[in-house]
Amino acid sequence: MINEIIMSVVSWIQQVITDMGAWGVALLMAIESCNIPLPSEAILPFAGYLVTKGVFSIHTAAFYGAIGCVLGSIPSYYLGYFGGRKFIEKYGKYFLISKHDLEIADKWVDKYGDWSFFICRMLPVVRTFISLPAGILKARKRTFFLFTFVGSLIWSYLLVYVGVKLGENTEALKHIWHKFDALIIVICLILGAIYIYHHVKNLKNS
Repeated sequence: MINEIIMSVVSWIQQVITDMGAWGVALLMAIESCNIPLPSEAILPFAGYLVTKGVFSIHTAAFYGAIGCVLGSIPSYYLGYFGGRKFIEKYGKYFLISKHDLEIADKWVDKYGDWSFFICRMLPVVRTFISLPAGILKARKRTFFLFTFVGSLIWSYLLVYVGVKLGENTEALKHIWHKFDALIIVICLILGAIYIYHHVKNLKNS
């Protein structure tokens, strides 16, 4: 059952990119950046595979991946920006955001300033949820979205390149390609489950 769900997600991701090209990459990455745990680790490597097929260039795939991250971050950022800390303290549990998360975000910003958002854009799992705290902390818009783009561009290049290298060895890896996709999804689901578990604990202690 779980395997069927995983493969359905993988197939859907691949179909969206196949049908929409670079804009499909942007759409899926926007979903990932809007507090929805759709793993970029499954999106961008497939885009890299299509690079080897001449569908688009590695630069196009990475650029649209970064653009998607920025677009997906906008609604999440403004939800935090206009809702504010009181809103999250009251309704944050519905977004799996606790007071503890806000305290951690405060410490990151106090220590690293705006660079904290740049760094978080290159960290698995965390990158999906960083926009909401950024809005709550009233991060400067231009700086935040610039760092979101640059950090996401680096992340996109890295994962697209992985897909390119896999695509260059398609025949050798053909028999494990779908298993590879499934493994990525499983790992991301595990990371997501760990994230949720710890945040539910934090919410109970808030």
